[in-house]
This record gives sequence, C-alpha cells and structure tokens, in this order.
Amino acid sequence: MIWKNKFDTDSINNIGLNTMVQHLGIKITDIGDNYMTATMPVDYRTVQPMRILHGGASVALAETLGSIASAACIDINKYNVVGIEINANHLKSALEGNGHVTGKVTPIKIGRKLHVWNIDIFDTKNNLICISRLTTMIIGK
Repeated sequence: MIWKNKFDTDSINNIGLNTMVQHLGIKITDIGDNYMTATMPVDYRTVQPMRILHGGASVALAETLGSIASAACIDINKYNVVGIEINANHLKSALEGNGHVTGKVTPIKIGRKLHVWNIDIFDTKNNLICISRLTTMIIGK
C-alpha cells in the first residue's frame, strides 16, 4: 500500500466542500492499495457550449485526483502538495446527459519531493476519453 495516511472516501469528500471540487460534483468513490477513483457528472457544470465535456473539467478532475493521492502519501502535518505540471490528451467526447465520467489515478513515481501520477478518465461505457499526467511538488508548511 502506498498511502501513509488513514482516510476513507467520506473524509476526503468532506475536505472538498465549498471548493471547486464540490462545484464540479467531483466525488472520490474508491480507494485501493495503489489507486483512487472519482466521478464527475457530465452536466451543465462541466460541459462546454457544444454540450460535450469541457477539457478543462477533465483536467480539474485529473488534478484533483493526483493532488489527493499525493497528500495521502506524505505527512500532511509537515508538508503541502502543489501541482507543478499537468498535461492531458482528450481522446473521445463525453456527451451531456450521459451520466458521469470516472477518473482513476495511479502512481508513476513517488519521490521525496516530486510525485508523478497517471490519471485515466473513462465514460459510462468504459471508453477511455482522456489520459492525463500530473507532477506534484512536496513543500514544507
């Protein structure tokens, strides 16, 4: 298991209250030994004018998952996590009204000062719609 902190989906979701995470409807849904998943609705909050999922919303889901994963791997009493680079390849559209998308974060590298995460985002038919990579830096409080 890569997680250094004890937590569950409810406690993580409560941290996101009154933030962009709540506004976009992002919810952590599963925590495994080396991954986490979260869902985000494809609705009026997350689509662009053509009524398809906004690429920026996919990136917000990816950065949320990667940042939470990094925080779960460090002593959060001593350190903070900041995103320093993110990229995304948008592979397929997700249409408004088709439910939600699900992101899954897995580690590429967990170092002392830098973490690199892979985030895959799928639609409700399990089509891969976005691949993202996030690098976070661990800094002292």
